[in-house]
Amino acid sequence: MILVAGMLASVSACAGTSATTDAATKAAAAATTAAATTKGEETAKAEETAASAEDITLTMWSIATESDSFNPAYNQAIADYEDAHPNVKIVHETFENESYKTKIKSAVAANELPDIFFTWGGGFSQSFVESGKVFAIDQYYTDEYKAQISSAALGNATYDGKLYGVTYSTPISLLFYNKAMFEEQGLTAPTTFDELKAVCQKFIDNGITPFGISVKDTWVTAMCHDALTLKSVGPTALKDVLTKVGGSYNSADFLNADTKFMELVDMGAFIDGATGLSNDEASAMFYDGTVPMYITGSWMGGSIMTDAADPTQFDCAPIPVLNDSTAKITDFMGGAADTLMVSESSANKEAAAQAVFELAKSISKYACLSGSGIPAWTIDYDAGSLNAITTKEIELAQNATSFTLWFDTLMTADDAGEYLALLQELYVGNMTPAEFDESMAAQLEG
Repeated sequence: MILVAGMLASVSACAGTSATTDAATKAAAAATTAAATTKGEETAKAEETAASAEDITLTMWSIATESDSFNPAYNQAIADYEDAHPNVKIVHETFENESYKTKIKSAVAANELPDIFFTWGGGFSQSFVESGKVFAIDQYYTDEYKAQISSAALGNATYDGKLYGVTYSTPISLLFYNKAMFEEQGLTAPTTFDELKAVCQKFIDNGITPFGISVKDTWVTAMCHDALTLKSVGPTALKDVLTKVGGSYNSADFLNADTKFMELVDMGAFIDGATGLSNDEASAMFYDGTVPMYITGSWMGGSIMTDAADPTQFDCAPIPVLNDSTAKITDFMGGAADTLMVSESSANKEAAAQAVFELAKSISKYACLSGSGIPAWTIDYDAGSLNAITTKEIELAQNATSFTLWFDTLMTADDAGEYLALLQELYVGNMTPAEFDESMAAQLEG
């Protein structure tokens, strides 16, 4: 019995030693695995940090040329972004408005878009998105940005429920006028077409051409024509026709607008030689007091601050109403259409997608402070120094009953191109208002 007990004790001791050894071995293995995992995670993080610190160059295209009122806002926004992201360099290339429309379409067709590019939302960019050339940026629209710019403000850059661009401004069409010249003639800003014609006739009778306009840059002619058409047709019917939802361009309210537009042309309300003048040349005649009125987007408020000798002599007002049964003085052409998009083919599209939100936010801020743009983003900065025109523009936009995108933005690219060509023919008298309407109807309904 003693012998058996000794043997059992010996076996028990050996078993205990074996269990302890196994536990130690397992613990050591676990520690080694944990260490390897930690090291792997640290290596991954280090590699991620290194990758994020790699130098990146992003090319951006826009229409903010040196003469454009948005140019300083773009430059400051880019400088701020590069300061906050030392490894990112943004090369900003600018183009004149009209030529850019051709360039951007050619770049899409050739798959040669830059990393970030300015475009117009709505129908203008629809084909770009449908062709798969634009990068969807929904995942970069974080809660932080959602608190600063609403999804509604980004509606013109949203296609089939996906976000493809970021806007920064909510421009509207306005009648800009020289208060000093109006006061000299005992005039006030018109609110109806009859009042507008009377204002024009008063200036003409005193040897002053009322309006500055560029027909060479057809988009300027369109700004005037679109605004008058809205105030005859009304926002709902106008949008339905231009987007081919219903109705016809060959109708009484459209004819009313085109007839009245040509009444202004025929009475000599617009400067001579407009077919050969660029927007810069024509608007310079407004800033220097040669002409007392100009119809264009709210960005002119910023240009007045920099280009007019005495900005306090100028003011702005809504476009007069042509038909008060269909339109209100508070209906505006415009809306959040100016957009920054990212190319699907960009080698740095994720970095570009992150950049467009910050750039758009900054452009919105600096354009507002300079008087160039009505901000689409929340004003979370001191805007107490805004000039009187910008303050008024913001107030008009806030009290608007509707926003309708400009014709060449709302329509598809093909329809817009035909519209601008027909509008030039109408202005120079090569077709009547009725023929213009019939041609537009054929384009949109064909």
